[in-house]
Amino acid sequence: MFKKFTNACVNIVQKYLPDAFIFCIILTILVFIVAMPVTGMNPIQVANSWGSKIWDLLGFSMQMALVLVLGTALATAPLVKRAINAAAGVPKTPSSAIVFITVVSMIACWLNWGFGLVVGAILAKEIARKVKGVDYRLLIASAYSGFVVWHAGFSGSIPLQLASYNDKINEQTAGAITESIPTSQTIFSVWNIIIVVAIIVVIAFINSKMHPTPEDTVTVDPKLLADPEAVETKATTPAEKLENSPVLSLITAILAIVYLIYNFASTGNFNLSLNIVNLIFLTLGIIFHGTPISYVRAITDAAKNAGGIILQFPFYAGIMGIMTAAGPNGHSLAGAISDFFVNISNQTTFPLFTFLSAGIVNFFVPSGGGQWVVQAPIVMPAGNSLGVSPAVSAMAIAWGDAWTNMLQPFWALPALGIAGLGARDIMGYCAIVLIVTGVIIGCGFLFLVPFLA
Repeated sequence: MFKKFTNACVNIVQKYLPDAFIFCIILTILVFIVAMPVTGMNPIQVANSWGSKIWDLLGFSMQMALVLVLGTALATAPLVKRAINAAAGVPKTPSSAIVFITVVSMIACWLNWGFGLVVGAILAKEIARKVKGVDYRLLIASAYSGFVVWHAGFSGSIPLQLASYNDKINEQTAGAITESIPTSQTIFSVWNIIIVVAIIVVIAFINSKMHPTPEDTVTVDPKLLADPEAVETKATTPAEKLENSPVLSLITAILAIVYLIYNFASTGNFNLSLNIVNLIFLTLGIIFHGTPISYVRAITDAAKNAGGIILQFPFYAGIMGIMTAAGPNGHSLAGAISDFFVNISNQTTFPLFTFLSAGIVNFFVPSGGGQWVVQAPIVMPAGNSLGVSPAVSAMAIAWGDAWTNMLQPFWALPALGIAGLGARDIMGYCAIVLIVTGVIIGCGFLFLVPFLA
C-alpha cells in the first residue's frame, strides 16, 4: 500500500510538475493576481513591487552559486575523491544506501546547511556509482531530504539572530523581544532535539521503504557519473610554469587560513556563515588541487551546473517583493497569511498554526531571513499576548521555513545541479517526506512543547 502511494506521488509529479523555472513563473503569476484584492494595490503597483526587488538577491545568488561551484570543484580533487569514494563504499545494498545517505545528509545539514546540501548530493552521486540497483532519483531525494532539519540546527538563521540580540531584532518583532534568547532554549532545547532525532530516524526508515521494485528502479550508468579525467601537460614556458606552480596555491591558501583563524578567534565562536563555508571550500579546493591551473579547470567544469540558480533567484526576489509589499490598506500578502492563522489560534495551537503559516509563506518567500522579517512583527507579539514563549514562536517560524522546502525547488537547485537531475525527478519522493515530517513536527508542537518548553 505504501509503495503504491509513493509510486502514485512520483508519477503525478513526473507528469504535472514543470521545470523549476516554469514553477517559478507560475508562482509569480499567482502572487501577482492574489496580491491585488488582498493588499488593495493596482496592477501597476504590484508590478512595481516585483520589479523594484528583482535584483535584491544578487549577493545571495552569488553565494549559492559558489556553494555549488566550489563544493563541486572540491569534490573533484584527487584526495577528496578518494575520501568520498571510501565513504560511498560503506553501504552495500540499495536500502542501506538510502538509509546511509539520509542520515549523513540530515546530520550534515543540521551542522551547516550549505555544507550539507553539497556533501549530501556529491556523496549520493558517488554511491550511485558503487551500489548496484539503487534508484538514482530516490538517492538524490534522500540526500536533499536532510535539508528539512537545517533551521533547527547550528546554522539556523532565526535562532542565531535571537542569540545575538540587538535593537534591530527588537524593531523586527515590534518590541516583543527585549533580550537575547540563548540557543539552549531554541536549537538545544529538549523538545527541538527530540523532533530532530525523530525526523532522522523516521525519514531514514521511510526513504528506504520508498525504494521502487527492481522493474521500476531508475539507475544511471556509472560511466555517466564519472568526473572527467584531469589532463596533465608538461609545463615548458614561464607562463605554464606559473600556472602549474604549487607555491602560488600554497601562498593563497595560507592567506585564507590566517584569516579564518583570526575570524574564529576574534569572534569567540565557530559561526559558519555562508561566506565562511564558501571560503573554507575555496581554500580546501586550492590546497587539494595542488596547482592554480588545475583548480581553474575544476571551477570551469563545475560552473556549468549553476544556470538554474542564476536564472531563477531574481524571480524569487521579485516574488518576495510582491509578498512583502504593503498596499493602501496597510496589509501585505505574507502578513495576511500570518494574520489569518494568528486569529484562529489559542495558547496551545498557536505554535502549530505558526508552523503551518510559515510553511505556506515559505513557498513564496524561500529565505529564512526574509521570512523572519515578514512574520516576526505579527507572530512574536501575538505569541507573547497568548503566553507562548518567544523561543517557541520563533522556532515555529524556523521549522515552517525548513519544512516546505521539500516541495519548493528553490533550495534543491544546487543539489540538482550536482546530480544532473530536474525538480520533477525528486519531488515525488520529497512530497512523502513533507507529509511525514509535517506530522512529526506538528505533534512536537502540540504535545512536546506544552510540557518541555
